[in-house]
Amino acid sequence: MSQTLRNDRFLRALRREPVDCTPVWLMRQAGRYLPEYRASRAKAGSFLAMAKNPELACEVTLQPLARFDLDAAILFSDILTIPDAMGLGLYFVDGEGPKFERPLRDAASIAKLGVPDMEQDLRYVMDAVRVIRRELDGRVPLIGFSGSPWTLACYMVEGGGSRNFSTIKAMAHGDPKALHALLAVNTDAVIAYLAAQRAAGAQALQVFDTWGGVLSPAMYREFSLPYLERIARELDRGEGADRAPLILFGRGNGAYLGDLADSGAEGLGVDWLVELGEAARRTGGRVALQGNLDPCTLYGPPEAIRREVRLALDSYRDGNGGSREGHVFNLGHGMSPDMDPEHVRVLVDEVHSHSRR
Repeated sequence: MSQTLRNDRFLRALRREPVDCTPVWLMRQAGRYLPEYRASRAKAGSFLAMAKNPELACEVTLQPLARFDLDAAILFSDILTIPDAMGLGLYFVDGEGPKFERPLRDAASIAKLGVPDMEQDLRYVMDAVRVIRRELDGRVPLIGFSGSPWTLACYMVEGGGSRNFSTIKAMAHGDPKALHALLAVNTDAVIAYLAAQRAAGAQALQVFDTWGGVLSPAMYREFSLPYLERIARELDRGEGADRAPLILFGRGNGAYLGDLADSGAEGLGVDWLVELGEAARRTGGRVALQGNLDPCTLYGPPEAIRREVRLALDSYRDGNGGSREGHVFNLGHGMSPDMDPEHVRVLVDEVHSHSRR
C-alpha cells in the first residue's frame, strides 16, 4: 500500500530527522470527549461492537483529525483484543471497564494458550487498519498498537482492572515459572499482532506498558523489561523509508529510560513524572522521545495549557543540547471523557506555533 504522505513530520521526528515543527498526536484522541464519538458509539450499541466493525472503527479514528491539526492517526481498537482472541471472554461493564469471563489462575490454564491467527481470529483489526489507510489517503501516518506482555497478563490474571494487582503479584512470587510462560506466549502474540498490523498498513507501532509502573525495580527487570526488549529485537519493522518505527510507552517508566533506550526501539513514551529534558539526558539521543504533558493540564484555562506546552517543548530542547529533533509531543497518558475539545485545539495549535522554525 504505497501512498505519498502529505504530512510525514511524525515519522521524521521518530527517525530524529529535522522537522518544520514538532509533531503532535494524543493518546485516546478518538474517545468519549468528542460528541461525534458518543454518537458513533450509540449507533454501534457498545464499545466492542464499534471496535469490531472496521467501518465504524475507521469513522472514529478519523473524527479527531477532522477537528484538530494532528500529525498522526491511531487505530481505534483496544489493548485486550489479543487475550479476547485467546478465548478469555472479554466484556465491558459500565463504570468498571474491561473484564474477562475466564481469567488465568494457574499453570494448567496458561499452558492451553496459543497465539491467535491474525487474519482469522483478529481479522477485524487488520480490516480496520486497511480501511483506515485507504480513507486517510496519505494525509498523516497511521499508528498501530498493542498492550505489552506484562500489561496484558495483568488483565488476564486479575480478570479485569485492579487496585493493587495482588493476584498477579502472588503468581509472580509463588509460581514465577507459570507467569513467565504466560509472558512468553503474550510476547509471541504481540510480535505477530504488530507485524500483521504493519502488513495491513500501519506505518508506526506503539506498545502500551500501562501497568509496568506497579512493579518494583527487581520485578520490572524480571517480568516486563525483557519482554519489551524481545519485541524490539524480534519485530520485523522493515527497512529504510518503509520502516515502521516502534514506540515503547510505559506509565511510571522513568527509572528505566536508559535500559529502554538500549532496546532497539525507535521511540520511548514518557509520562509526566519526568521532565522531558531529564529524559533526553538519560537517553542520550539514542531514541526519539514522545510526551509528556500531564493530561490534567487540559482541565486548566487556555493560557495555562499554552504555558505548560511551551515548558515541555523548551525542556526537551534544553535537555537535547538545544536541538528540537527527535520529539513527538503527546500527553503523559490518555485523554479523559470529560475534557473540553476546545482545550485540545489550544494544545495542538500551541505545539505547532511554539515549535515552528
